[in-house]
Amino acid sequence: MGRRVLQEANKMDTPVMKVERRGERHADRLLPILGSLLLLVGTLLFPALALAEAASDWPKGHYPLPERGDLIGEDYTVEARAEETLLDIAREHNVGYEEIRRANPDVSVWVPGEGTEVVIPAQRLLPPVPREGIVINVAELRLYYYPEVEEGETPRVETYPIGIGREGFSTPLGKTETVMRIENPAWYPPESVQQEAAARGEEAPAVVPPGPDNPLGEHAILLGFDGYLIHGTNRPDGIGMRASRGCIRMFPEDIESIFARVPKGTPVNIINQPIKAGWHAGTPYVQAYEPLEAQENGMAQLLEALTLLGQSAEGKSMALDYQQLRGVVDAPDGQAVAIRPAPEPEPEPVVAKTKSDAGGIYEHLGLKQGFLDALEV
Repeated sequence: MGRRVLQEANKMDTPVMKVERRGERHADRLLPILGSLLLLVGTLLFPALALAEAASDWPKGHYPLPERGDLIGEDYTVEARAEETLLDIAREHNVGYEEIRRANPDVSVWVPGEGTEVVIPAQRLLPPVPREGIVINVAELRLYYYPEVEEGETPRVETYPIGIGREGFSTPLGKTETVMRIENPAWYPPESVQQEAAARGEEAPAVVPPGPDNPLGEHAILLGFDGYLIHGTNRPDGIGMRASRGCIRMFPEDIESIFARVPKGTPVNIINQPIKAGWHAGTPYVQAYEPLEAQENGMAQLLEALTLLGQSAEGKSMALDYQQLRGVVDAPDGQAVAIRPAPEPEPEPVVAKTKSDAGGIYEHLGLKQGFLDALEV
């Protein structure tokens, strides 16, 4: 009897058992749905994760081209190794002399010291010109290369530090194109070099053959501007300075990396843009450099920054913090600075108004107090 009762009881569904079984049925129905959702999320996230992972494996200075916005890269810090100069660190991390000095004003150029933290200024706004071919901004001593990509390949930008013409030998501005690539070029000293040598009582060679004494390095790309080239160098410490006779110098490894990938006819746009402005994730940014020639930073520069922000605003409208923007323009340090919105205006104090003798009749006529004030002035 007791055993039969127990067996019958085991067959019965208690309220708890009913809930558990109902939950099992719901779970059975939900599992396929959850599986589909996880598959969908994975499908959506995988390309972005793959792109991020692939981008992290790219060489320094190579970035996916932003679909919207103008900001690439980010600043970071490294520790100096023993017997490493600041110029060694700059070259390893794709920055030039002026850039590394601005970012680390208190660090010794020749003996940073083992373990010293060094800031790498790797965040920058793209120049406000069409993103095609080669763009050279002489104001920031930097070259941007927008290579053509195959279908399905990630559009990208590559950026490299450069040396440009020193005072008296300015690098020409304007649009041109590449016309020829030369490996192991010979150098024919121009007339200015011959004159300087003669003034020192020396004789300049008629030609310098390829080799360690050749200032063109091992690779040269001729431009449509007569006599001007993008080339390597046998003096890499001058990259990031105004040190050439007008040509554009690159680190030997940098010119080698783009040499075979820049076909004849590639457009080249050489600009002088000391102030760049753009947007990133809905926030306006401004990046300012010392102008090459002496000029006052004033209202014209502020208007230029505001104009550039308006050109890339994509329909956005925002009142900006004028004082912060003025500070960035007046003290250019090459940093990409996020500009704050304008502060909220302080509420005006309420001032009790006194009625004029004529107020009553005018108020009866339905005129505003502002009109009365205007009459009384």
